[in-house]
Amino acid sequence: MKRVTLLTDFGTVDGYVAAMKGVAAGIAPGVILDDASHEIPPGNLQAAAWAVAAYWDRYPVGAVHMVVVDPGVGGRRRPLALCCDGRFLVGPDNGVFTRVIRAAKEWRAVAIENADIMGDVISFTFHGRDIFMPAAAHLANGTPLESLGPAVADPVMLDLPEAVDDGAMITGAIVHADRFGNLVTSVPGGMVNGREVVVQIRGRRLPLHCTYADVGRGHLVALVGSHGCVEIAVRDGSAAAMLGAGRGDTVTVTAAG
Repeated sequence: MKRVTLLTDFGTVDGYVAAMKGVAAGIAPGVILDDASHEIPPGNLQAAAWAVAAYWDRYPVGAVHMVVVDPGVGGRRRPLALCCDGRFLVGPDNGVFTRVIRAAKEWRAVAIENADIMGDVISFTFHGRDIFMPAAAHLANGTPLESLGPAVADPVMLDLPEAVDDGAMITGAIVHADRFGNLVTSVPGGMVNGREVVVQIRGRRLPLHCTYADVGRGHLVALVGSHGCVEIAVRDGSAAAMLGAGRGDTVTVTAAG
């Protein structure tokens, strides 16, 4: 049985998510619909790109991931469908798939233009219901990607900060703050593993630990988190709140001592 995941900034009080699920039920009866999240901050493309990157490849080949965080809906941005390492992704061509494309070993993309797979009436303000979900459901039914529209070689890519190691210091940035207030950085764990280092942010110097429990409750801790990157956290608290820090803030890593 094929699965379709849904990631949106719609919330759950207005019926928008159910409208899309109703479309899926009509096109692909029995398809399994997984709610990844509907709590992405409205229009936040960076947050959407981060979230879908956390799970897309955990699903089996053939799964379809739909992302509808689309502040440009009805404008000139393209509706996009991709195949990345055997999984399909559907959503606006606004950068939400940047991290997936960067992580994939191989990918191909098309612009969704085939009117035969869209809704009978296309709203300028609800492409999730009228374009993206029909495309996702048809892909779940086995419709070939290439039948959705012409190939796209230049999907929109977000500007993602990269960590820089000059030999004396690694400089990176906060790229995500999760709901616990943990601050994930752009510094890959591979840059610091096996080294005695100090992580610095907003005047704080934090030795690198292995887990949150290595410090007392309410204390800051730096570690390599589950995403494989250095993060700053507070045990049983919020590093984002304690430090007043968020996406874009600079983080440096230097040798301990």
